Amino acid sequence: MRTIDDFNFSEKRALIRVDFNVPLNGDFQITDDSRMRAALPTIKKILEDNGSVILMSHLGRPKEGPEEKFSLKHLKSHLSKLVGAEVKFADDCVGESAKRLSKELEPGQVLLLENLRFHKEETKGDENFAKKLASLADLYVNDAFGTAHRAHASTTIVAKFFPDKKMFGYLMAKELKNIDKVLDDTKKPYVAVIGGAKVSSKIGILENLLDKADEMIIGGGMMFTFIKASGGKIGDSMVETDYLDKAREIMKIADKRGIKVHIPSDAVIADKFANDAKTQKVEADDIPEGWLGLDIGPDSIADFRKIVENAKTVLWNGPMGVFEMPVFAKGTKAIAEALVKTTEKGGFTLIGGGDSVAAINQLGLEDKVSYVSTGGGALLEYMEGKSLPGIKAINE
Repeated sequence: MRTIDDFNFSEKRALIRVDFNVPLNGDFQITDDSRMRAALPTIKKILEDNGSVILMSHLGRPKEGPEEKFSLKHLKSHLSKLVGAEVKFADDCVGESAKRLSKELEPGQVLLLENLRFHKEETKGDENFAKKLASLADLYVNDAFGTAHRAHASTTIVAKFFPDKKMFGYLMAKELKNIDKVLDDTKKPYVAVIGGAKVSSKIGILENLLDKADEMIIGGGMMFTFIKASGGKIGDSMVETDYLDKAREIMKIADKRGIKVHIPSDAVIADKFANDAKTQKVEADDIPEGWLGLDIGPDSIADFRKIVENAKTVLWNGPMGVFEMPVFAKGTKAIAEALVKTTEKGGFTLIGGGDSVAAINQLGLEDKVSYVSTGGGALLEYMEGKSLPGIKAINE
């Protein structure tokens, strides 16, 4: 794995693909800068080497060219504070201003390019667009794991213009190293906690885990597809009827391989999808009509805590309930707290997937687990065993 530790950046301009797709409020203020902070070690290493940095990223999903709310200029001031130096800004990622400012860059300086997705050529993986980006710098660094599953111009195609001068940044290298720990270098017992709304979005990871995990905990909305597949009554709970056979197949394969699959025994149900709904605790496979399950119940919480705390390796992907509503956040909070205990006892705990990351951050426990991945779709695809274009482009 070629990383920035393998190169000398003195008087070189490094074009870095970062993931600065951060949330902004109505006043264009950043509400969570964790993705920006995650890129700092790479940026600072290059600056300390007496090199200069050109940062490129997307923000949001602009439809037709430039849109004010998706401009990266809103990040410039905060980025300057994080880096500890003034950040220059090009009002386009290609074109005259980008060319001029990149040429004028001196060692120790940082240039931020405008949103890549203001050009349709970015998502189309256009080679000519990638060539224009490449012309701005001497080396290419990919430090955006969150976009590594996209064959876009800035994440994949641009690498071909730097055959001997392309590498991973610290964040990307750290992501791969930590995710590989729950794929190829696991200490037993290995427990996978998989939640979230839909089975359909987790099929690949569930199937891949059948070759690796010792135990699997299924929670969140997807648990009701498994419960219905086993003949249970789920009331008005979320269910994907097209995936009932697949749920049965996963349970059958797990049983044959001696993998324990834990489906919640009880659930907290509500008469409507709201924090002020009437609630009650029932058996998870006997939910009355007109009610829907929105969290795992206290018996399941107690059982799952023990399983997680006795593990040596834990992967957590997806919440146990609708954690955004405090009334239905107990299951998710319990898993997060159990992960902290496992980590304290020397176990390895990896949290990945947007909602799990949001939950662990919301609880303020992100520094008390082994690793919190920045990748959502990229993490899932990598764990499914797929080759990610952004990684392949560097390794070729």
